[in-house]
Amino acid sequence: MAEKIIPVVKADEGEEELVDPQKELRETCSQKPDAQNLWDKYQECSDRVNSRSKTTETCEEELIDYLHVLDKCVTKDLFKRLK
Repeated sequence: MAEKIIPVVKADEGEEELVDPQKELRETCSQKPDAQNLWDKYQECSDRVNSRSKTTETCEEELIDYLHVLDKCVTKDLFKRLK
């Protein structure tokens, strides 16, 4: 899943700097226990795959599970934060 890249622009005095609410929510959601557990499973899979020279195993399922939980968490609050 590609993340949208937002250029960093310095705010003039008295102006707020723009903050990407999705990025903030992703960081917060990634710290929750269910997301952490799925990230750990993905990391274990990745380590296992990288330790082998010939394997057909991928960690696609683990990554999709992690991103699904992360996105579900983010979408609960994202639209409330958009201006």
